[in-house]
Amino acid sequence: KMAAALSREGGEDAFRRLFRFYRQRDVSDLWGVVDFSVPGGQVFRSQLSISSVSDQDAYRAGLQPVSQWKAYGLNGYPGFIFIPNPFLPGCQRHWVKQCLKLYPQKPNVCNLDLHMAPEKTIDLWGQSKEQLRRKDPSKREPRSLLEKLRWVTLGYHYNWDTKKYSANHNTPFPSDLAFLSEQVAAACGFWGFQAQAGILNYYHFDSSLGIHVDESELDHSRPLLSFSFGQSSIFLLGGMKREEAPTAMFIHSGDIMVMSGFSRLLYHAVPRILPNPEGTALPSCLDQALSSDLPVGSVIEHSSDEDWQVCAKYLQSSRINMTIRQVLAEGQKFPEESGTKGKGQAPFEDSHHQDYSRAKRHKPNTD
Repeated sequence: KMAAALSREGGEDAFRRLFRFYRQRDVSDLWGVVDFSVPGGQVFRSQLSISSVSDQDAYRAGLQPVSQWKAYGLNGYPGFIFIPNPFLPGCQRHWVKQCLKLYPQKPNVCNLDLHMAPEKTIDLWGQSKEQLRRKDPSKREPRSLLEKLRWVTLGYHYNWDTKKYSANHNTPFPSDLAFLSEQVAAACGFWGFQAQAGILNYYHFDSSLGIHVDESELDHSRPLLSFSFGQSSIFLLGGMKREEAPTAMFIHSGDIMVMSGFSRLLYHAVPRILPNPEGTALPSCLDQALSSDLPVGSVIEHSSDEDWQVCAKYLQSSRINMTIRQVLAEGQKFPEESGTKGKGQAPFEDSHHQDYSRAKRHKPNTD
């Protein structure tokens, strides 16, 4: 009831008021949050472009045939598409392992690069796996380097200071993640989408992501793709102004969000991370083993039992999110640069991802 009253109240920065509300609210009292597993109310079924992705290409990306996906939209948010877990059994494990073991490696950039010598961040997985494997959830122990990871950037690396991408700060985008993104974009009607930049966010139960708009890409006609794995979260999707109250929704492991068209430039945030609703250490979709019979050309790789033990221990208190963007339109180039060439300051402080608009203040997120 209080959330509904806050939504109706409007006025100055209604988004911030609801951000605080959901950040502080008891987990058992979240009845007003949109749950796409029980659609109704402002939720409606959304059509997908089934013929744009062959079953073989879907299988190669670790996805069910598009004809078996369910997709939903929200009244008042044209261009927003929510796809509850379309991954084949066991395939989420591949993306979790990539986000923890492969993607943080150089030449990709992570938040730890801002505070540590380069040689200290070369192999975060190797330096953390034994500590993670032995970790006792009932005890307070120092966090491993992987647990101190907050973000990793891929492809065109986002500069947190200038809020820009640049031609001279670019490394090869992972081919497996590009293929996955291209299939999801095509299924949503965006044929020819190019995965050019990625920001991976790593959350724990005490983490949040501040209120912001993803507007730094030069081409806003292409969608923003969001993939989530591990524990659940509340996601707030607002309007063009922060005075507009947002809609709250649950995101669970394997869920995909697509923000396009009108919804591409809306304010959004993650006020809190929640234990998965099944009440188990990991959601059941992550307990499923990968089929031994992968299709020819699959980008999915089997994870060793040893590697998955490390990933599973990490995910017991964490959530990983991959957001993939196309920065430039076909044939478009970056304008001549006149800004700084530094690495850029991280958008967070301590365990909280900080409000992007306050990234340079070096203060904790008071939201």
